[in-house]
Amino acid sequence: MKRRAVMFILILVCTVLQCSVFEIFSYASIRPNLLIILTVSFGLMRGKKSGMWTGFFCGLARDLLFESTMGLQALIYLWIGYGAGCFYRIFYDDDIKTPLLLVSLGDLAYGCAVYVLQFLIRGRVHFFFYLNRIMIPEMLYTIFLTFPVYRLFYRIEHSLAKSDKRSMNGFV
Repeated sequence: MKRRAVMFILILVCTVLQCSVFEIFSYASIRPNLLIILTVSFGLMRGKKSGMWTGFFCGLARDLLFESTMGLQALIYLWIGYGAGCFYRIFYDDDIKTPLLLVSLGDLAYGCAVYVLQFLIRGRVHFFFYLNRIMIPEMLYTIFLTFPVYRLFYRIEHSLAKSDKRSMNGFV
């Protein structure tokens, strides 16, 4: 129950920061995607199932605040969380290189999915323009933010794991 409450608070805080503080720091209407960092981080640290749920609720929060098509962002984030969760047993979650790579791939996949589902269907076929002006700058901005934010999420996850371990030892 404590984990769910912490995840709810993290998703809420990240969503509020995404739509308020990061709007101030946007450059040419490009801002970092904190919800991608959250989804990839917890997918990498907890596995596929947790990555999917985290991604779903991050996408749902984004759908509620930013988008008009309900569920589209939730589906995209769910896929990204699942993809990050596939690396749960393969890599160590305390090494920063793996989260940086996964966040960059996740943000690139997010940009491609948004392009295909929102622009290409409407006949806007300027992919390389969208790639150079939106996707790559957002990915670089998100990678830059990943350094401090991932460390914070890592500490939160390990303090929750220690708390769970202590409660299990007290139970037995």
